[in-house]
Amino acid sequence: MVRLALRMMSLLLLCAGVVAATVDTIASVSASRMILTPLSSVWADVSPTSLYKLQEILEVRFGMGTWTAFHDTLLPQPAFVVLFALSLVFWMLGYKKPSLAGRFAA
Repeated sequence: MVRLALRMMSLLLLCAGVVAATVDTIASVSASRMILTPLSSVWADVSPTSLYKLQEILEVRFGMGTWTAFHDTLLPQPAFVVLFALSLVFWMLGYKKPSLAGRFAA
């Protein structure tokens, strides 16, 4: 059941990454220059209150330096790259190794 949830989360993140990459591609073609939307602006557009709650949680539990590191390293990255990376992580967590004996083993 947990593997199914992890794979579903991977699929949702993959779909969101494809949408973000498509939007960036369309914007880049229409502007005739490369446009990469940072994760911070996508997150602020989708759910700004959750970003502030995350900031509050990180500052209270782990200190101000944690939020600064998160804000300076992860949030400026292109949204589609972060979504694809998270999708890969969730897929790896939900991956089931094939049997060593093969498909038709008893």
